[in-house]
Amino acid sequence: MPTLSFPCTIFKTQRSMDDNNAEDMRCGDLSESQPKRHYHLVDVSARVNPYTLSKISAFTQPQSMFQGTRPEGDKVTRQQCAAILFDEFRQLSRAFSLYGPYKSLIESMISHMQSGEGKAFSSIYLDVALKEQIERDSTVNSTLQRLKDALRKFTDWEKRYFPQENREYLTKAILGSKLPKFDRFVDNFNGMGISVHDTWATHITLKSLKINGDSYRAVVHYKVQDHFGLDGNDILNIKYRQLRFFRIWFVLQRYNKLAFKPFMTNMEASVVITGGRNDDKK
Repeated sequence: MPTLSFPCTIFKTQRSMDDNNAEDMRCGDLSESQPKRHYHLVDVSARVNPYTLSKISAFTQPQSMFQGTRPEGDKVTRQQCAAILFDEFRQLSRAFSLYGPYKSLIESMISHMQSGEGKAFSSIYLDVALKEQIERDSTVNSTLQRLKDALRKFTDWEKRYFPQENREYLTKAILGSKLPKFDRFVDNFNGMGISVHDTWATHITLKSLKINGDSYRAVVHYKVQDHFGLDGNDILNIKYRQLRFFRIWFVLQRYNKLAFKPFMTNMEASVVITGGRNDDKK
């Protein structure tokens, strides 16, 4: 019976990597009337009106985000308007990123949207955050815990190898797990919830597996991708639409006179797991 060969990809999400056709990757596809009428985005910024290209003072702001007209301030160019919106975008992001090593990530990602022309984004901080999230998830449905259980159950301990035909059990173990994402309570304040939160696509690869007696050591590699972009359902959700942060983001991305490109957020991590034949008896 053949042994499992490495590296071995044991899991891929149905949603694919580099999916530029996803709705949250749309850009500049809405005319002025659409954000206003369909998404109720009239009061977008506290500093500038992106539709009329005019500044807003504290004395000209409307009382409601649904209010229509207001007095006009000084005119600005489209480039000046975008710069003002991005500065406000960064400033508002700080409420979601109060402390910790990932605090600056969201501002870096906003600046990347401003100047990156849609190029993919990666950061050592994203990789470290992913590794930390995976290793610290000790719940029974974590990907690592489910993999440990499958390796224990389906390794041929007498012959000290993992049969190729048992590969499907590793995939099934992941299918029944909770994939890594940043939706913990702490992620609301450490910058990861606003930078990534959920994820779009995940690939998990078993890079190596060494069996010694009644124990094993495995190296598992995670490749995770998210989209730094908003779709229509995001902004129709009143939870998000009531926050100026998301209204600015949506208009910067989707309004055809601005049309700043969303981008792929890439992160990777390799983790080591160890276990043994008798783990379930402990």
